[in-house]
Amino acid sequence: MTNVAQVIQDKIEKTIFTISPESTVLEAISLMAAKGIGALVVTDQEKVVGILSERDYTRKVMLMERTSKETTVNEIMTAKVLTVTKSTSVEDCLGLMTDRHLRHLPVVENEKLVGLISIGDLVKAVMDDQRKLIDQLQQYIAS
Repeated sequence: MTNVAQVIQDKIEKTIFTISPESTVLEAISLMAAKGIGALVVTDQEKVVGILSERDYTRKVMLMERTSKETTVNEIMTAKVLTVTKSTSVEDCLGLMTDRHLRHLPVVENEKLVGLISIGDLVKAVMDDQRKLIDQLQQYIAS
């Protein structure tokens, strides 16, 4: 059973993009656009205090007619962030993401951010596990 530590290790892009709660939403959206990502972990020092996604932006800025230049990340971020640890299984992460309609999960160890996994990372891990199992079964049948 694959766990989060293995998923993080296998990721091609390991950089975790973060932003401070005092930054403007314009700064956050600009960073997301420049890096081609859909969410930023909001940190104070190394501690996770929130997450900001494109969904937060559209629902809490655009639809509420706020301005990106004057609104801070702290005002629109999701503050109650579900996190996982490196030992959490891929299956448990997928269950959390499905039940809570999440696309990203911060990985935290000793209250410090150590990674960020997406639904795509987890799907890839499941597909890799299935491919390995199929190969093992084919070898077993052939022998």
